[in-house]
Amino acid sequence: MSNLNSLKTDIIKRFDEKLIELKDTLPPMGKNIGNSCAADTFNSIVDVLNLGEGKYDYFNNLAVPFSGFAQFKCKNGWKGPCGAISGALAAIGIIMGGQDKIKDLDVPKVYGKAVRFAKRFEEEFGSVMCEELCGFDLNIDLRQYVKTRAWENKCCNFILFAVDNVSKITKKELKQNWS
Repeated sequence: MSNLNSLKTDIIKRFDEKLIELKDTLPPMGKNIGNSCAADTFNSIVDVLNLGEGKYDYFNNLAVPFSGFAQFKCKNGWKGPCGAISGALAAIGIIMGGQDKIKDLDVPKVYGKAVRFAKRFEEEFGSVMCEELCGFDLNIDLRQYVKTRAWENKCCNFILFAVDNVSKITKKELKQNWS
């Protein structure tokens, strides 16, 4: 196997290693009131991409509001998506674009990967909406969410699924753009 091929498979191996790490590190994070499922998902994927120091804080700050948006309810009843989905979709954009801005002609491909991810997520868990997935309106029931350990029992699984499936859906682009 050539050196180039071993580098290309290395990114997939790094995703597998990250999943093993997350199985141990995610559950205790639920005790932190400042925890963000969107940021945890996004940061885990960005960490695998190894973008270098100095960018993680920006990416973390970009992703945090998506966890709060998960609790948004509009007037007509639409509810926000799970933060793991939001973080995963942002990561798909980073992966697909590589180190450059996504080319206009490639934008539909990125949309397609995002829709494919959301469909897989919904097939696996029955919904894409935070409240339906975790069973709580966190604006009202945050204490109950913590008391029942919904983070440890449910939300960690959403993040693990997201990280794993983003790597599968974008495998070709990971090898092209990140190896």
